[in-house]
Amino acid sequence: MRRVSSLYGRIGRAYEKPSESCHAFLAAPSFSTDGGYGGGGEFQQSSSRVKIFDRDLKRIHRDRAAWLSRHKNDTFLDAVAENLLDRLEDCKKTFPCALCLGGSLAAVKRLLRGRGGIEKLIMMDTSYDMIKSCGDAREDSLGSSVETSYLVGDEEFLPVKESSVDLIISSLGLHWTNDLPGSMIQCKLALKPDGLFLAAILGGETLKELRIACTLAHMEREGGISPRLSPLAQVRDAGNLLTRAGFSLPGVDVDEYVVRYKSALDLIEHLRAMGETNALLHRNKILNRETALATAAIYDSMFAAEDGTVPATFQVIYMTGWREHSSHPQAKRRGSATVSFTDLQNQFGGAQS
Repeated sequence: MRRVSSLYGRIGRAYEKPSESCHAFLAAPSFSTDGGYGGGGEFQQSSSRVKIFDRDLKRIHRDRAAWLSRHKNDTFLDAVAENLLDRLEDCKKTFPCALCLGGSLAAVKRLLRGRGGIEKLIMMDTSYDMIKSCGDAREDSLGSSVETSYLVGDEEFLPVKESSVDLIISSLGLHWTNDLPGSMIQCKLALKPDGLFLAAILGGETLKELRIACTLAHMEREGGISPRLSPLAQVRDAGNLLTRAGFSLPGVDVDEYVVRYKSALDLIEHLRAMGETNALLHRNKILNRETALATAAIYDSMFAAEDGTVPATFQVIYMTGWREHSSHPQAKRRGSATVSFTDLQNQFGGAQS
């Protein structure tokens, strides 16, 4: 378990000319696992996929977060991005072309520091403001040799050609997609053979303290409960997601970060700055003032430390997968074994009493 100190005390299709530092704002048609192209209202209306999140609202949240977090470094986002990018140091191969999806774009860009041998980096987000903010940030960490492009697009309809990138990085972004398996399948298709997929998503134990406080406050003040926090994937689901998407050599691990705040209200402000506030499609759009104050009071009474701060737990699930390649280890054909386990037990198991 990690502890992090307190952090606080339009999708458009217009092109912009590249700047002198090789920035390019791009827009492109997208493909999806529904067999159609994204971006059109007619297609989205005919889609039969279950809608859990309001993607338009989430884009607005990302727009707001771009301004709230402007010129600020977030300790928690930096810790997650650093842990995710550490995996590139374990790889001997290089990844000339990389795609970074949503989430903590600025942290990934700042902390990449030449890892992975990246020569071309594409930064993508649903929010134009977030992309603009990321593009305006300093380029010192990337170096002048990395060609950086900026793309406004949706992870649900990935605007990237098949087999076109060597690496896909997503730090705390994919858990807001309505079709997470479909988005991961698109990521696999966008990778070249032997390409690497790195992702970090929030797990089901995230903000467990806030969930408890919200539930108790709603029952006390309103006589029932309403969804205030989004459903998140469990650790046991992550491996199944990678396998279902068709990734080779899947790997999953989990980490917990405990962030301390002065009050529950500071936690809410941090969630707003990260773009992680409620975006459920069928949400109660009105939060009673008494319920909100009761939530903060219950949170403080149940979880406050001796120094007056309150903790918030963030469970982060890290996923690693490769697009299939002939160089990867392959399982033998079923029934091709030449030695039985009985023979092995007789030879090495020793005498049994």
